[in-house]
Amino acid sequence: MSIKALCRLRLGAATLGVLAAVAIGTAALAQSSVPGAPATSQAVSQPAAPQSAEPAQIPAVTDAAATPTIANASLPHDLSPWGMFLSADIVVKIVMVGLVFASLVTWTVWLAKNLELLKARRRARKAIVVLNEARTLAEANARLRENSETVARLLRTAIAEVQASPHPDPEALKERVSWLLERVEASASRRIGRGMGLLASIGATAPFVGLFGTVWGIMNSFIGISNAHTTNLAVVAPGIAEALLATALGLFAAIPAVVIYNAFSRAIGGYRALLADGSALVMRLLSRDCERVSTPMSRAAE
Repeated sequence: MSIKALCRLRLGAATLGVLAAVAIGTAALAQSSVPGAPATSQAVSQPAAPQSAEPAQIPAVTDAAATPTIANASLPHDLSPWGMFLSADIVVKIVMVGLVFASLVTWTVWLAKNLELLKARRRARKAIVVLNEARTLAEANARLRENSETVARLLRTAIAEVQASPHPDPEALKERVSWLLERVEASASRRIGRGMGLLASIGATAPFVGLFGTVWGIMNSFIGISNAHTTNLAVVAPGIAEALLATALGLFAAIPAVVIYNAFSRAIGGYRALLADGSALVMRLLSRDCERVSTPMSRAAE
């Protein structure tokens, strides 16, 4: 082989070696750059993840902060009875005012009726004492002339009937006087019982009126839940409290009315018993007078 051929072979081998070294370096560089690419994408995506999460968290924080603001804006700050009355619905306000007025009427009737019964029973007892001590209708009338109580009226009614019958039959006279005394007693009972029907009406209807206010207030509370699109108890608690205040006022008006009605029923029953005693004493005096009149006439006939 010639020298030129050997030089050519050595030059080709050197060229192949250089090309192989370049290829090996390029492959190594490519392998080192491929694993680094995911790290770069991860590094880029890691700061992006909080950015994508932040918009999802911001509305939640905003809603949580906005809900108390809306609730606090709509809720009354004063939950006292007066504050609840001022913030109540107009229908509930009317119910509350009516129940308070009914309670005032109850206590007014209690005061007036107490004074009336005390005065009437005191005078009736004094008149009964006089009738017990008297021997004739004329004597009793002289002692009770200035007394305007019902027992004195019973006595004057009997005397008026006796004077209207100059020569009566004793039995017929007693029967007529008995009828008249019954009418006087009935009139006095009606007069002393004025206001009792009002107490009975308040005691019977006040709880139902308060219940009506309660139902109306709770209905408005549920309507508020629907409008607010929330089931938060703080939104509906004031309305429910106002409704329960109406029920409390109904009981406040009804319970005293029932108790006072029962007490007055017993007191009026006792007063009617005094009137019955007065009628019995008047009939006793009338019977005595009839005997005094009839006894001399029967002796003269003999």
